[in-house]
Amino acid sequence: MPDIRDDLTGALSDPDPVRRAQIQMLKPLPKRFYTTVSIGPAEDGRHAVLLDGRTVRTPAKHPLTAPTARAAELLAAEWDAQKDVINPATMPVTRLANTAIDGVAKDIRGVFDDILNFAGTDLLCYRASEPEGLVARQTERWDPVISWAAEKLDARFILAEGVVHQTQPGAAIDAYAKALRAYATPLCLACLHTITTLTGSALLAIAFAEKHLSAEEAWALAHLDEDWQIEHWGTDEEAFQRRENRWQDMQAATATLDALR
Repeated sequence: MPDIRDDLTGALSDPDPVRRAQIQMLKPLPKRFYTTVSIGPAEDGRHAVLLDGRTVRTPAKHPLTAPTARAAELLAAEWDAQKDVINPATMPVTRLANTAIDGVAKDIRGVFDDILNFAGTDLLCYRASEPEGLVARQTERWDPVISWAAEKLDARFILAEGVVHQTQPGAAIDAYAKALRAYATPLCLACLHTITTLTGSALLAIAFAEKHLSAEEAWALAHLDEDWQIEHWGTDEEAFQRRENRWQDMQAATATLDALR
C-alpha cells in the first residue's frame, strides 16, 4: 500500500509560504491515516515521532526526530492535532524540523553565515530621521537591545540614519558570531534563522535565544515602525492576516528553541 505520507512532502517542506499555500490548494488535503501518535527512541539519543508505531519521515526520507523530548513533544502534538485531514499549514514546527534535518544539517555554515549577514544590516541599526515621535520611540525601545549586545556580547554596532548602508565593525560581527556558535546545531540554527528573517533582526533573534527578550517582546520591537504607521493610518484585513500568519511561524520557532534548552 502506498505511504500517504509521501503526499505531504511538498506542502510540508517548501520554504516559500506562498508556494506552500499554492501546493495545498492544488491537491486535496490527505485524510488522517493514523490512530495514535507517540514518541520513541531514535539513534544518538534523539526522539522520534511515531504514527501507529511507525517513524514519520521527512521529505528527504530521514526520520523525523528531535534532540530533546520536549521538542519531540511539540512535533507529536502537531500530528495529533490533525483531525479528519492533515493540514500542513497548521504544522509549523514540523516544517521547521524538516528544514533542519533535510537542509540545514547539510549546510550549517551557510545558514550560520546567512544569519551573520543579517547582523551586518540589522533592522535595529537603521533609524528614521522623522517624524520626531517615531525617532523617539526607536531610541527608547531599540537602544536597550543595542546596549545589551555591547555589554553582554561585546558586539558594538553602529547606528545609521535612513537606508544608506552602514558597514558594521568587523569586531562587532565577530562578537556576534561567537555568541551564535553556541547554537550551531541544525534545529537551533533553523529556529534562529526563522526568527531572524521574520523580524529582520539577528540582534532580536540572539536576544531571545539568550533570554534577554521574550518572543512577544522581540515581535513587538520588530514591528515598531509598522505599529507606528497603524496607529496613525490604520491597517487592512489582508495585512493583518499576513502578520498573524508570520506570528504563528514566530511562535513555532521560539517555542522550539525553548524546547531545545
